[in-house]
Amino acid sequence: MAIQVSSELLDGCVLAILSNQDYYGYALTQRVQQAIKVSESTMYPVLRRLKKNGWLTTYDEPYQGRNRRYYQITADGKLHLATIRGDWTEFKTGIDSMLGDENNHG
Repeated sequence: MAIQVSSELLDGCVLAILSNQDYYGYALTQRVQQAIKVSESTMYPVLRRLKKNGWLTTYDEPYQGRNRRYYQITADGKLHLATIRGDWTEFKTGIDSMLGDENNHG
């Protein structure tokens, strides 16, 4: 995909994934990469920003002698996700009206 993904959309993708279950960083990156092209080096600053804004929290769990840091959405994160979803719906509707079905010249 050659279209740039804004930080707001990337935030929304991460928060949406975490609204279903907690993930550790690498697994979360892989989950996002199933939908959009994003590098691992892009994801960690996103996670730090979301945590700094109070939309995520973290906890560590032991795994094979090491700790994995898990990310969990907060109540504020769920509210922010709802805002992003509303903004996305409005944006998508507008873009679809211009780029959507070529037989629909509105």
